[in-house]
Amino acid sequence: MFFSEAGARPRTWEASPSEHKKWVEVFRACDEDNKGYLSREDFKVAVVMLFGYKPSKIEADAVMSSVNPNTSGLTLEEFLNIIRKKKEAQLYRNEIRHIFTAFDRHYRGYLTLEDFQKAFKQVAPKLPERITLEVFREVDRDSDGHVSFKDFEYAMSYGQK
Repeated sequence: MFFSEAGARPRTWEASPSEHKKWVEVFRACDEDNKGYLSREDFKVAVVMLFGYKPSKIEADAVMSSVNPNTSGLTLEEFLNIIRKKKEAQLYRNEIRHIFTAFDRHYRGYLTLEDFQKAFKQVAPKLPERITLEVFREVDRDSDGHVSFKDFEYAMSYGQK
């Protein structure tokens, strides 16, 4: 797919010392009995504190299934690794949203072929018009002449998982 080939890749991201310290503080605050790990419920509280939403049952199940079977929950190291990955995904999604917004010059919440043509003329002026049309058709998954953010995000993330 065009976007994957164009280099739309999540970047490796490192937390600043102050952010890392905050994550450790949240871990300790949620580890109520100082047991050295976070239970499923502790993890949910930590995510609310750091990201402002309660994880779904599916997300909590996925995280807890990755826990070392010899422990009763997430160790600090496992927690920090999961939070770093969540932060990377959040930043990557924000970057995709920023690109989409730059393409959506009329603030309609979707992109038209004309939006694509204008954007591609700016970033790749020598790209043949037919390529822009092919990319638009590929990204417009339901062929309605509009590329929603969901379509755009899918295209930008294609091949990443």
